[in-house]
Amino acid sequence: MSITLRIILVLCSVFSFVLSVKRIKQAKLKVTNSVMWMIGSFILILMSIFSGAVEWVSEKMGFVAPVNFVFFILIGFLLIQVFVDNIRISTLNEKIKELNHYIALSEYEKKQK
Repeated sequence: MSITLRIILVLCSVFSFVLSVKRIKQAKLKVTNSVMWMIGSFILILMSIFSGAVEWVSEKMGFVAPVNFVFFILIGFLLIQVFVDNIRISTLNEKIKELNHYIALSEYEKKQK
């Protein structure tokens, strides 16, 4: 893995970690939601520090270049994050639907009295 890619990985991971901490302090992001991003930042730092291990794993898995393995890991991480977010969105949509039903029933009961 080239030194340029390693520097970019470290800078991006530090940036995402700092951004997560900043958003938590501003109360714009919950700690539970930022844990995944902090883990991803930590993995990127490990991948940039131990580039020999990344090269070995990418060779064993059949990747042409270690950078392709890094992109594979990043895409997998983002897909997992999107899946988790979709689960949260579906749950929130159900709660909104139930709340709408409750409000409609409450208003109907007030009209009946």
